[in-house]
Amino acid sequence: MSLDPRLTPARPDLASAALKGQVEAARYVEGDVRRVAVPVAPLRRRPAGDAPLETQALFGETVRVFEDDPEGWSWVQLEADRYVGYLPTEALAAPGAAPTHTVRALRTFLFPGPDIKLPPREALVLGSQVAVREIRGGFAVTPDGFLPAVHLAERDQRESDFVAVAGRFLGVPYLWGGRSSLGLDCSGLVQTALAVTGVAAPRDSDMQEAALGEALPLDAEPRRGDLLFWPGHVGIVEAADTLLHANAFHMAVAREPLAEALARISAVGLELRSIRRLA
Repeated sequence: MSLDPRLTPARPDLASAALKGQVEAARYVEGDVRRVAVPVAPLRRRPAGDAPLETQALFGETVRVFEDDPEGWSWVQLEADRYVGYLPTEALAAPGAAPTHTVRALRTFLFPGPDIKLPPREALVLGSQVAVREIRGGFAVTPDGFLPAVHLAERDQRESDFVAVAGRFLGVPYLWGGRSSLGLDCSGLVQTALAVTGVAAPRDSDMQEAALGEALPLDAEPRRGDLLFWPGHVGIVEAADTLLHANAFHMAVAREPLAEALARISAVGLELRSIRRLA
C-alpha cells in the first residue's frame, strides 16, 4: 500500500497502532492526546531545531503523541490535518477542558486578569482554540487567562467568505511551512482561510489540488474563490482579474493583477497546472 509519509505515523522502529497490518514496524503504540500550550509550535521534519519547518500547530489544537525522546522532541500527528512530524515536547500539555471558541482576530492578547493595562502573558493568533468558562466584563475567562471576547467566536460559528478571510492576511510575511498570522506560506493561507468557513483543507498545495473543488479547463474564466495551482504553489482568485497569494516574490501575502502574476510565474518556468472551483 502506498501511504503518504507526510500523513503516515510510521517509522521502522515505531508506528501508530492504527497502522498495524498496513506497515511494518518494530513496535506499535496507541499514543496519547495532548494540546498545544504555546501560541505557535513548529512541526519539523526531524527532531532538531535546524530541521526544515513542515507546518505549525496553534494554541489549543490537539495532537496525538507517539513518542517523547530524551532530547525534548515529541513525534506526533496533528488532529486537524493529520500531518506527522516532531514538535518540542515543552510546547505540549495535557488536553484539559475541550475548546469552545476560536480566535477570529488576526492576533489577540491573553491577559492574566480582566484588565487591558496588565502585561499580556501571550499573543494568540487566528485559529487558536480556547475553552471559555464565562464572559466577564468584555473578557472571555479561560483556564489560561483572559481574552477580549470580541476577538473570539464559538467553534461552530462559521464565516461565509473564505476569500475575505484570506484578504485580512495582506502584508503578513511569507514563511515556508507557516500557517499563522505571524507568517505563512501559500497553502497555509488557503488552509487557514478555509478553516474559518468550516472547510477542512489538507496542508500542502499538491494535497489541496487533489482534494478541493472541481477541476475546470485551463481556459475557463476565473471567478472569485477559484484556486489556481502551479507546481508547488497555490493562489486564490480574489476577483476575475486579481490574485491573492502568499508568495516568495513579494515575501508576503500580496494582491496582484492576475495577468501579471501568470506572466511572472511563467517566466520562471512554472505554468498554471489546474484551476479548482469550490462548491
